[in-house]
Amino acid sequence: MKEFELKYGCNPNQKPARIYMHDGSDLPVEILSGRPGYINFLDAFNSWQLVKELKAQLHLPAVTSFKHVSPTSAAVGIPMSDTLKKACFVEDIEGLDDSPVGLAYARARGTDRMCSFGDWVALSDVCDVTTAKMLKREVSDGIIAPGYEPEALEILKTKRKGNYNIIQIDPDFVPAEAEHKQVFGITFEQGRNNFEINKELLSNRVTQNKDLPESAVRDLIISLITLKYTQSNSVCFAVDGQAIGVGAGQQSRIHCTRLAGSKADTWFLRQYEKVLDLPFRPELGRPDRDNVIDGYINKNEEDVCADGNWQKYFTRRPDPLTAEEAAAYLAAIDHVSLGSDAFFPFSDNIERAKKSGVKYIAEPGGSIRDDLVIECCDKYGMVMAFTGMRLFHH
Repeated sequence: MKEFELKYGCNPNQKPARIYMHDGSDLPVEILSGRPGYINFLDAFNSWQLVKELKAQLHLPAVTSFKHVSPTSAAVGIPMSDTLKKACFVEDIEGLDDSPVGLAYARARGTDRMCSFGDWVALSDVCDVTTAKMLKREVSDGIIAPGYEPEALEILKTKRKGNYNIIQIDPDFVPAEAEHKQVFGITFEQGRNNFEINKELLSNRVTQNKDLPESAVRDLIISLITLKYTQSNSVCFAVDGQAIGVGAGQQSRIHCTRLAGSKADTWFLRQYEKVLDLPFRPELGRPDRDNVIDGYINKNEEDVCADGNWQKYFTRRPDPLTAEEAAAYLAAIDHVSLGSDAFFPFSDNIERAKKSGVKYIAEPGGSIRDDLVIECCDKYGMVMAFTGMRLFHH
């Protein structure tokens, strides 16, 4: 296939629209179902790069959930506890423990379920039946993978009345070294960001504490590779083989850290016993449960425990989650990793990171206030590595 005509571009008024190879060669993808759009393909090609790179570095199946050209999460396929399965809404999935790519999907899709509503999914490995069954019941726009088991493909083809977007990509495709894009009729050219993110990148540890366990190395690599494909400015919290809070596209670094930190806090609190045991009405759908859980934890637009509200969601009125309970639960967490796509200009980022249990940090370094940032890390016994490499993505 030389080109694929799109219904429209980013918006319905932007026509004509298509994807094609600049050198006239065949596209490295096959569309197995649906009719992906412009933004779908942006998500697909960015997300595929992320999982391919994670798999290459960590030698584990990787999955990411994308929305609006940034990941909501990314994860690798390692075992899950019963508590984690329940928090991710996958405790009922038979055979999950035997599916590494399924475990990666359960983690990535289960991390930030509100932001993943209507997501695009990328798998580093062939999609198996276990993964397809989980994906089938979620609200999703499409998937890209290097292949599909026949039964898995048939399951996915039943989504959205047979119109679910399914893309198969050639895993051996290597793009040209130069990238081009147009803005206002003007062509930009740059070399592709082929910088390799690996454990050697974490060798320059500038804090007094230089003890970086292998689990933290893994999580920092996940964080940094996630940032490589996240709209900048961006900060990413990671733990236990998955990104748990992504702050993307903010103009201020501290706002990135606050946003990512609040998402990480919500992720941890989803695993709090009081939240896991919320007495939902049986007919309440999965997306509605996500919204209610977020409201219960973060006290947003609606008090879900208030009289007149709780009856819509629960079989009985639950006790509210108090600020003191949440703070005590989060205070016990101290093994989180954090990556930043550019240097931290002020130590306020470290102070905010500490509130979400961060102990390990990777950032480029190079700020005129590096000494103050390092001093703040030392105050809390954190380990910080200067990577020397900025990871802006636009």
